[in-house]
Amino acid sequence: MSKSPQTKSERSGARLAVVQALYEMEISGKGTLEALAEFEAFWIGSEVEGIQHPPADAVFFRDLLRGTVDEQRAIDPVLDKALVKGWPLKRIEAVLRAILRAGAYELLFRRDVPARSAISEYVDVAHSFYDGDEPGLVNGVLDRVARDVRAEELALPAAGRQG
Repeated sequence: MSKSPQTKSERSGARLAVVQALYEMEISGKGTLEALAEFEAFWIGSEVEGIQHPPADAVFFRDLLRGTVDEQRAIDPVLDKALVKGWPLKRIEAVLRAILRAGAYELLFRRDVPARSAISEYVDVAHSFYDGDEPGLVNGVLDRVARDVRAEELALPAAGRQG
C-alpha cells in the first residue's frame, strides 16, 4: 500500500522540521521538549520571516526528533564509520550533521521506511539548504550506512521491493 501524496509530503515536512530543530538545539542548547513545543507551535505549517514552512506529520516529527536525540550515541559511531577517514562527524558543519543524524536514525531504527526512500528524502532536505556538493555527500554517507545496516533490503531485486 503506498502513501497518499499528502502523507508523503507531510512526512517530508517532518524531516525538514527535524533537521531545523536539531540544528536549533545544537546552537541554542535547547532540550528536546522545548524544541518539540517550539516547532509545533511556531514553525511547522507557518510562515516565519517570509518563509513558508511546510505542514508536517506531527507524530512522525516527534518520533524522528526524540529518536535522533535519544539514539545519538548509537548513530554517531555509525556515521563516523561511513564518513571519509580524517573527517569525523564532529568536523562536519552543523546543518549537515543534523541531516546525517536524522537520516541515520531512520535507517537504523525505522525499518518501516524503505532505505532508498529515506536516503532520497534526506538528499532532498540537503538540497533545501545547499547548492554545492553537500547533497551528494548526504547520498554517499547514508548509502554506506544503509548498505551496512540494511544490506538484505538493498540486495532485493526491484520487483521484490515494497515502497
